[in-house]
Amino acid sequence: MPLQSALDDVRILDLAGEIGIYATKLLADLGADVIRIEPPGGDPLREVGPFWHDETRIDRSLSYFNHTTNRRSITLDLAKREGRAIFERLVATADVVVETFEPGYLDGLSLGYENLTRIKPDIILTSITGFGQTGPHAHYQWSDIVGVAMGGVMTLAGEKDDPPNRPYGNQGYICAGIDGAAGTMMALVHRDNTGEGQHVDVSMQEALSINQETAMQTWDMTQQIRTRTGVRGMIPIDIPGIGVYQCSDGEVFAYLGTPGGAPWTVMLEWMTREGKAEDLNDEPYGSLIAGLNLGFLTALTREPEKLGERIQMLNHIYQVFARFCATMSKWTLYEEGQKQRLMFGIVSTPEDLVKNPQLAARDWYRSMHHDHLGADVGYAGPPYRLSATPWALRRRPPLPGEHNHEVYVEELGLPAADVEALAADGVV
Repeated sequence: MPLQSALDDVRILDLAGEIGIYATKLLADLGADVIRIEPPGGDPLREVGPFWHDETRIDRSLSYFNHTTNRRSITLDLAKREGRAIFERLVATADVVVETFEPGYLDGLSLGYENLTRIKPDIILTSITGFGQTGPHAHYQWSDIVGVAMGGVMTLAGEKDDPPNRPYGNQGYICAGIDGAAGTMMALVHRDNTGEGQHVDVSMQEALSINQETAMQTWDMTQQIRTRTGVRGMIPIDIPGIGVYQCSDGEVFAYLGTPGGAPWTVMLEWMTREGKAEDLNDEPYGSLIAGLNLGFLTALTREPEKLGERIQMLNHIYQVFARFCATMSKWTLYEEGQKQRLMFGIVSTPEDLVKNPQLAARDWYRSMHHDHLGADVGYAGPPYRLSATPWALRRRPPLPGEHNHEVYVEELGLPAADVEALAADGVV
């Protein structure tokens, strides 16, 4: 039978904490049978807000909803001998185990990679941690802010005079999760080709270290260390048409006079048609605008005797352009600018994204019914679109231990009475 989704013949045991839960989400949404293994009483990540209608309950976490679509939930205590025995039986049915414990923790439970291969020789174990399984920092504690700091991203984030900024939204965890999912899929391809499993070792620090924009190339080419530049970028003055500009209803990011877009003169023509060019068609501004591009900007320092005068002129053009933007809506600047090959982008708020016509036209947002809420919940859509084995939302996020009977009794064949006894003893 052909695959209905990319990974629908793959079973994954999900032991991941916050650093790795995005990896198992990506794999589950591609069709893998992901069984999330929670401690009896429920996953601590269920306590992370925000919550549905601000109801602080473990079955209302919107963060947990977002990260746990398309998977089943069982409860199991690996610290108990009986729990480990059941986990070993689960491993025999699985293709992949994803975990985020401190290096050596699973070995201490006799559930490390070597032990798992004795149960299932071709098993894939994906370990996602702050610093990897080896090295002097392997046992250091981690969090998202530690990852973005140690990975070099924070030193580039923010304004020059600011302290290093932490990027919004757990970007360290997300990057580690993406690499964890990619590494797992590569290991699955290798297993399918050779019959060999392997241990996939993902370090959040390493996952982030390649995200430093042009910092590495800057050192290679100029032996200079990149630092925070903020909105202005590498050139420490306000450049007309480059950066964030306030509009009548929000903000846009402009990148005018750069390769790939129309020249600044097209922008001036638009401002003139709107009657808002002020004196920019007069000299010396008209001639300056005719040559206003990245080549001009990089040549600014070659004639230091003219630098002060040119900075004053650039500042005047900047102020006139900023006043023009302030009279326009962000959607007008974006859509009319695109028609003229002027490089504008909306600095989108969450509301902008919900109303975005491009996302709506591609049916990006998806809705899923939550029977325990008696309501439909909206979800972000696919990060990629596969024509033959599509991404899909097939199952709402599970309740704690919702699938204990299904997995333990129907699939593993444990007697229902034994499962009830294990529950009474706090094993499941």
